[in-house]
Amino acid sequence: MNSYRALVWLRNDLRLQDNVTLHKATQQDPAPFIVYCFDTREWENTALGFRKMGAHRAQFLLESLRDLMPSISALGGSLILRQGIPSEVIPQVAQELGVSSVFVSEEAATDEIDDENAVERELWKNKITLNRVWQGTLFHKEDIPWPLNNLPDVFTKFRKESEKYVDVRPPVPSPQGISFPTVEPGELPTLEDMGYDVPELDDRAVLHFHGGEKAAWDRLNQYIWKEDRLKDYKETRNGLLGSGYSSKLSSWLSLGCISPRSIYYQIKQYEKERTKNKSTYWLFFELLWRDYFRFITKRYSNRLFLPGGIQGSVSNLTMRQDYGLFEKWRTGQTGIPFVDANMRELLATGFMSNRGRQNVASFLVKDLGIDWRWGAAWFESQLIDYDVCSNWANWNYVAGVGNDPREDRYFNILSQAKRYDGSGDFVRTWLPELADIQGSKIHSPSELSETLLLKQGIQIGHHYPNPVVDPAKWSY
Repeated sequence: MNSYRALVWLRNDLRLQDNVTLHKATQQDPAPFIVYCFDTREWENTALGFRKMGAHRAQFLLESLRDLMPSISALGGSLILRQGIPSEVIPQVAQELGVSSVFVSEEAATDEIDDENAVERELWKNKITLNRVWQGTLFHKEDIPWPLNNLPDVFTKFRKESEKYVDVRPPVPSPQGISFPTVEPGELPTLEDMGYDVPELDDRAVLHFHGGEKAAWDRLNQYIWKEDRLKDYKETRNGLLGSGYSSKLSSWLSLGCISPRSIYYQIKQYEKERTKNKSTYWLFFELLWRDYFRFITKRYSNRLFLPGGIQGSVSNLTMRQDYGLFEKWRTGQTGIPFVDANMRELLATGFMSNRGRQNVASFLVKDLGIDWRWGAAWFESQLIDYDVCSNWANWNYVAGVGNDPREDRYFNILSQAKRYDGSGDFVRTWLPELADIQGSKIHSPSELSETLLLKQGIQIGHHYPNPVVDPAKWSY
């Protein structure tokens, strides 16, 4: 065993720029090895019958790794690729390479921490150390004004205190060299190898997301600098159609193709060179929410995934486990146009707007009374930008078992549709069966729903299925 050789175990940190874990490893070994393990448990079906990682997510992951491989080759190395259970694979590779240390980015959620612990136990049998490095947040966990066990349960307090007392650490330099392994590097599998069908590109998608560090920086430069959209972010962020209404950087953040600190310093540069306003602050504000949910996950551990969430109570929830009703929601067949349009977008593209996510989640939990964990699991499967902390903490929030200081938060689907899709363009885009209504006196999704309820004399089922709940009982 070589006393200075190091191995970097990549997970959700698929980049070279501002990769703190890789940087820490190079302080011990100027040219460490790099390995990525495909956790085959991610490809399995959930108890609900769909795969834990859907095809859109799997494709984005493969693209991100494919982008990283030539970057590593340019530094003289090769990415080691393996498949299996990390606690079996990582120690084996480390022993074969004769390294003394393995470096990994520290995660916040239960399963990921369990993997770290299991790998550490196996490594130690050969006196190899595991070094966990915190990254993935704007603010380092050691810099925030509280120990994690005392983290505020309300975001506003976290935001105000953190903004007041914490600085964002500067990015670290990229490595200068990577070692070529003395073991077989392995090959990148295809989607077919992983048992997936290749998703078809849909021309209605807001953006054709492509994984990788290069694509992440291309998107950031396009949105902030070339199209100059940052100055309008706060006003446009609740959009539904088109690539420009939000940054859409969350997909690359989810796999660590770009760091939140890199985005932050681009915001600061934009404020210095172009303009500083509420919109430039608001993108930073959204990154703070991401930080907060990661810290909350670290604090509450497994409670985030239990029926009562971090509050530990389901007293205000129905928690029905009606699979037939869930299936209608999942596939966009509820009979409520605004809900179905968003769900079909997710199914076809792996993406949904933030406004859409809030509405369909509220509808599933508050209107259909379905177990919120089913919705969180479906989002986990489908969303290209799936991040365990943001996804599950947001579902806690919407279900009323999380960090929402307001009790019984509820999204009225019809009023939301009228406000955010007043022309009905989004609904018509994803529900072609309603296209023939275009040009009539019916213009908005709320009017479409009212029409389907015979308020405009159109028979339910003629243009669209029967609603799974009766919107006539809702207040407008």
